[in-house]
Amino acid sequence: MTKLSMRSIALRYLQLNDEITELDRHLNRLVTQTAGELIAVKGLGAETVAALLIAVGDNPERLRSESAFAHLCGAAPIPASSGKTSRHRLNRGGDRQANHALYMITVTRMAWEPRTRAYVTRRTAEGKTKTEIIRCLKRHIAREIYRLLVPRIPSQPPSQQGLATAA
Repeated sequence: MTKLSMRSIALRYLQLNDEITELDRHLNRLVTQTAGELIAVKGLGAETVAALLIAVGDNPERLRSESAFAHLCGAAPIPASSGKTSRHRLNRGGDRQANHALYMITVTRMAWEPRTRAYVTRRTAEGKTKTEIIRCLKRHIAREIYRLLVPRIPSQPPSQQGLATAA
């Protein structure tokens, strides 16, 4: 009976593994079609880009600035000063999946990107903690991703946009 149950579990594992592989392939194709310029950025995978796309939603025009995107992702700094100390902490609100995606991008860049590694070394020498450095990097990455993620809105006034589409 034990052999039979172990064989059943092994077959289920193989089936689930095949299903995961197929879903990952499908996700990669969808994300590449939707935001190919983000996938082209080194360090961004299909899962992280998908989390950011889900956070932005169907209406990216509602995000008027990169600051609004950072708040949406929970990567905007909030003053947490007391007495003579002046410091900031991360916003605990926002989309937690998008925040996790930014965190994974940050940790990945801290491991392999020379500019980020130099930044971490410099900020550590200045006395910043690793948490503070990650907070700063997440905000910078949110700014970078916003520029790639949100399409540029035409500069026509809203009244002329309606006329242009009707003509």
